[in-house]
Amino acid sequence: MKMNKEVLYLGLDVHAENIAVAIAEEGRDGEVRNYGMISSDLHSVEKLLRKLGHPGKELRVCYEAGPCGFVIARRLKKMEIDCAVVAPSLTPKGSGDKIKTDRRDARMLARLHRAGELTAVHIPDERDEAIRDLCRARTDAVHDLRSGRSQLKAFLLRNGYRYTEKTAWSYAHMRYLRELVLPHAAMRVVLEEYLQCIDAANERIERLEVHMKALLDEWHLAPVVKALMGFKGYKTVAAMITVSEIGDIHRFAHPRQLMAYLGLVPSESSSGGSRAQGAITKCGNGHLR
Repeated sequence: MKMNKEVLYLGLDVHAENIAVAIAEEGRDGEVRNYGMISSDLHSVEKLLRKLGHPGKELRVCYEAGPCGFVIARRLKKMEIDCAVVAPSLTPKGSGDKIKTDRRDARMLARLHRAGELTAVHIPDERDEAIRDLCRARTDAVHDLRSGRSQLKAFLLRNGYRYTEKTAWSYAHMRYLRELVLPHAAMRVVLEEYLQCIDAANERIERLEVHMKALLDEWHLAPVVKALMGFKGYKTVAAMITVSEIGDIHRFAHPRQLMAYLGLVPSESSSGGSRAQGAITKCGNGHLR
């Protein structure tokens, strides 16, 4: 007769340098305790899991999504250990709890994971995440371009220079800026630096778009991108960004779930017989929204 394995729920509060670990034993009355701090490298994580009895015990691990990504979750999946990466914005928190430490956070995650109160996020395929990072790098370059343009416009406006033609940042506008004569050497230096910043951002955008188009045919979601390009207003770059952020659309059972993922559903505050809806929640994928 096969014996059931003892189940341990692990809450990890993951940071760049270290991880706070807490353990919740199986059952409603099972003990929830802090285990300690370990290094955030994968070797230390694997050593911890072996020490806790894997594969002799069933371990169920969770940690919050954050800047450290999905490296730990992917490694645990290869080790056949259940691991959930949970959404921080959907983690239940008491309104009266004003003390926050790494150890308390880890203990809370272990307890809530045992209770089934956490909402797991989708862990993308490594190839999909690589394409998504490429698309987001292009978005970062666009933000740098907008920032450089805004700073240059503010600098010129402070000194009484304003471009009066209709089309801003056209070839004619850029020629006007490069031929602008300023009265002080320091002002000319500032103008040249801003123009170089704008040129560099434009070049980054062009390079990244070339790489995006070159890698599209090798991507397994290329047919989805090409199908999306059939809609008005969607070209290669916009379609790749959309598909890279959504991933496998079949993971959404209903369009409402997709809209909630994008934060495009209305907020609501209803009580009793009254029902009040407000602006969209903006709780979801801000890059795609």
